[in-house]
Parts: sequence; structure tokens; C-alpha cells
Amino acid sequence: MQAFGAGHCQIVGVVADIRQTNLSDEPAAGIYIPYTQEIMPWQTLVVRTKNDPMSLAASIRREVTALDPEQPVARVATLNDLKEASTAQPRFRTFLMGSFAGLALLLSAIGIYGVMAYTVSRRTREIGVRMAVGARPVDILRLIFGESMTLTLLGVSLGLVGAYAVTRVMKSLLFGVTSTDPITFTGVTLLLCSVALLASYIPARRAMRVNPMVALKDE
Repeated sequence: MQAFGAGHCQIVGVVADIRQTNLSDEPAAGIYIPYTQEIMPWQTLVVRTKNDPMSLAASIRREVTALDPEQPVARVATLNDLKEASTAQPRFRTFLMGSFAGLALLLSAIGIYGVMAYTVSRRTREIGVRMAVGARPVDILRLIFGESMTLTLLGVSLGLVGAYAVTRVMKSLLFGVTSTDPITFTGVTLLLCSVALLASYIPARRAMRVNPMVALKDE
């Protein structure tokens, strides 16, 4: 094969895909060439150590200077530092989106609680009538939870459709997971339903404790 003016090269091995610049970049075709065949204007020296990597920086500089006094050593950093720098912006975007998602979840829980509490207060007389004709507290609980989950599932269904529609936009922000990951969609659905149940619990408990005699006298 012909490679970068190095003449005909013999392939001696194949390595796994790597990301040269950023972790978000797709692996591209590339080759490794011995330094003696293709001299590069810069080189990267990777050192593995069991001790603190930065404690060896001075020793490495001395060794490089001993080999070539005119060879500068710049940007000494650990692999963890390079990884942190490469993922700084994605982590910030993830934190920002996670914060907005948490705020939206909190507002949703408050909204569901408010709607169900208002519904219970408006239907106190109806609930009293139901209990007067034989409805048990558990029946009232099922009634309130059923209405709450109906609204929740409708909202979740519309949300999943909208989320699936914007997966192409989210694809560039994800790493190691697909934009249509079924586990993620299932987990979020279960989380939203759980939050809706918790938000409906207090209004449902209040409805269970309605006194039929007081409710029937309420105008």
C-alpha cells in the first residue's frame, strides 16, 4: 500500500478503532508509521507509571533533554486530564439538560398534585354520595388514581412521540448509547408514572377520608 509518501508499506497488524481528537468523533481510517519512515513535526510520549504521573514530569524532561537538548517538552498532562478536557462541554450540556429535566419533572409533579387536589375538592359531594351508596375507601382511591394515570399516560404518550421526533437532534449529544435506546425510554416512562402516582397520593388519601354525612350537607 502507498501511505503519505512513505513508499510501499507492509501491514504488520490491525488495531481497534480509536478516536483521535474527541470522544464524540467517529473513528476514521488511519495508519501507524515508524518514526524513521515518516518524521512528524511533533511527537507524543506516553508513559505508564504506578506512581503519581505528574511526579515524573521533571524526570522525563531531563531524559528528553539528555537525548536532545534542543527538543522542547510541552503540555505535560495525564490521560485523566485529557479525558476531562475532552468531555468538559458534553458534561456541561448534560448537567444543564439534566437540571432543566429535573425542574420540568418537579413542575409536572406540582401540576398533577394541584389538578388532582382541585378535582377532589370540587367532587367532594360526589365522593360522599358514592361512599353513602356503598363505595369503599379503596374504590375512591382507585377512582382518583385511575383518573390521574389516564392523564399521565396520555401526556407520556405524547411526550414519547415528541422525544422520538427529536432523536436526530439528540444523537450528536449522546455517547455510548443510541438516541432510541429502549431501556432509556422505558425507564423514563416508569419514572414519570411513579412521580404521577406520588403526586396523586395526597389528594387520593384526602378523598378516602371524606365523611359522607358532611359531604352530603355541603352545598
